Amino acid sequence: MQDSARRGQGRALYDELRARMADGTYGPGAALPSTRALAGERGLSRTTVSLVYEQLAADGFLDTRPGAASRVAASALPPAKAGHGGPLQAGPRPVDRLSAIGTRMAALDLHHLASEVPDEIDFLYGPLAGRDFPTGAWLKALRSVERQHGARLDYEDPRGNLALRKALQKHLSQTRGLSCSVDQLMIVSGSQQALDLCARLLLDPGDPVVVENPGYRMAHHVFEGCGARLQCVDVDAQGLCTDQLAGIAQARLIYVTPTHQFPLGGFLPIGRRRSLLDWAAERGAWVIEDDYDSEYRYAVRPEAPLQSLDLHGRVIHVGTFSKTLSPQLRLGYMVLPPQLVPAFATAKRLADRHANTGLQRALALLLEDGSHDRHVRRIRRLQQARQRVLLDTLAAQLGPRVVVEGAASGLHVVAWLPGLAPAQEPALVALALRQKVRVHPVSPLFHPAGPAAARQRRPAGLVMGYALLTLAQIEEGVKRLAAVVRRLEPEAGWGRIF
Repeated sequence: MQDSARRGQGRALYDELRARMADGTYGPGAALPSTRALAGERGLSRTTVSLVYEQLAADGFLDTRPGAASRVAASALPPAKAGHGGPLQAGPRPVDRLSAIGTRMAALDLHHLASEVPDEIDFLYGPLAGRDFPTGAWLKALRSVERQHGARLDYEDPRGNLALRKALQKHLSQTRGLSCSVDQLMIVSGSQQALDLCARLLLDPGDPVVVENPGYRMAHHVFEGCGARLQCVDVDAQGLCTDQLAGIAQARLIYVTPTHQFPLGGFLPIGRRRSLLDWAAERGAWVIEDDYDSEYRYAVRPEAPLQSLDLHGRVIHVGTFSKTLSPQLRLGYMVLPPQLVPAFATAKRLADRHANTGLQRALALLLEDGSHDRHVRRIRRLQQARQRVLLDTLAAQLGPRVVVEGAASGLHVVAWLPGLAPAQEPALVALALRQKVRVHPVSPLFHPAGPAAARQRRPAGLVMGYALLTLAQIEEGVKRLAAVVRRLEPEAGWGRIF
């Protein structure tokens, strides 16, 4: 019986080593572990390992010499697999067939974040500075959570941890004037998951969806991936041009950023808000209100959200903690109309059960003891100071060469350059990068299917985030950028339009 078991173990080890040679783990010339080391690692006798090595050598797969390590023979693999062009370098295997939604998603041209480069000043919108994270308060909350051992370790309610939803309900009522029940709140893995749930549950292929143009392209991509037909509506200094909605006979859904239009920064006034809600009610359309950075309104208190004005139960309010704490936490929330809660809870449960329980409980503690509110007040002051330095330096370095839009709130502004044409944005980006300044053009945020006139009647523009940078970096980055703008302007050859 023991001999049979030993033979079985030896055969399994032989097959495994052959497989590792075939997939390149042990390439030609690679040294295998000593028989003593491998026997200790696998819990086998040294005799069994020695017999396996001897068999591999006899079969031509190993070169062995007394006193030297056993090495994979150069002739161990077929020529196509023995060299550098082995199976791992042959490229991905073609996909036999994707579903319709898989095919659409594979065709999307998503923006990939550039890797961090030392000494490069990046005006990227989205990331926050690690030094601004409330590390002390967060660690205290996490330690408190770790000390609380529940009697039962089980899956959470897919809508989210009850303590967090209760704390969030109070927080939203006090800070946003938003009225909802705890049951209407759902904790999601960031606002992107909220958009994905909306698309999967509310849209069928071919359904029309109204979006802002320019707008948040990651939202557009979610709807496009589900097969929706996007209908673009212009934005101006006050956000969505709601007068254009009259020409849209039907739509299944409309996606808006009313508190701080992305990217231009417009604030949707009360008249337009009511027009939007009336239009949605008449057409039976759902309204996704993305309230992504309302904490950063510097001049006045944030206006009440669309959800608080909705008399027909058509608004889905989406918020996130990515702009106050960290996008790496992947914590966001939805306020759902009551009739949608069961379907969304089921879809959330099927997707990932629920968001991370420990992080939810820690965030609940921050909301309950006021740590989150204190952090928001502190970071709002920091971001306002950064924005002020950005605006002052742009004015000092470029003067009338720049027109800034969207500075009333948020974590970015749009800097229009009246002396440059939109077609010069790639050259501007490339030249700035040579000066170790990374800037981000506004053109990719215009939907390709939108009116061409909207893209052509404007100058070149940059979306300039500042939350990641120090005051000194902002000043230096603008100085380098200004030199590039002054260099390009004589080449523009087109009239100013602002």
